[in-house]
Amino acid sequence: MEKVETPGVENVTVLEAWKRLESDPKAVLVDVRTRAEWAFVGVPDLSRIDRDVMLIEWQTFPDSRIAADFTERLEAALAAKGIEKSTEIFFICRSGGRSQMAADAMTAAGYHRCRNVMEGFEGPLDASRHRSQIGGWKFSGLDWVQG
Repeated sequence: MEKVETPGVENVTVLEAWKRLESDPKAVLVDVRTRAEWAFVGVPDLSRIDRDVMLIEWQTFPDSRIAADFTERLEAALAAKGIEKSTEIFFICRSGGRSQMAADAMTAAGYHRCRNVMEGFEGPLDASRHRSQIGGWKFSGLDWVQG
């Protein structure tokens, strides 16, 4: 019998997320940033493990409103790929805030293994208010491509 974890979102580092994605062919990475971020900042590249990142905006650009249909759009995209509610799903944004909210929303929708990539794609601001200097997917040297 498969173990079902109790509801709640686990925070993981980018390196832990990569290790789990690499070791579990069913695990999924969902990037919840905006289209502008994907285009101008880049996106994680999972081609080395023969997978794609799912790109689903949590907030719309340029008005930054939370997408009211986020859960429905992601559920439909997951179902289209045959992804079950017991699959481990990693959520990533710029620095861990939006991805936490998205992971919480999907946990509430019945997905049992939602993970927040707490450092995000660009990580926190450094002392000079720059990102990708002290943490995040890009800083950690993980594969990414310009959108």
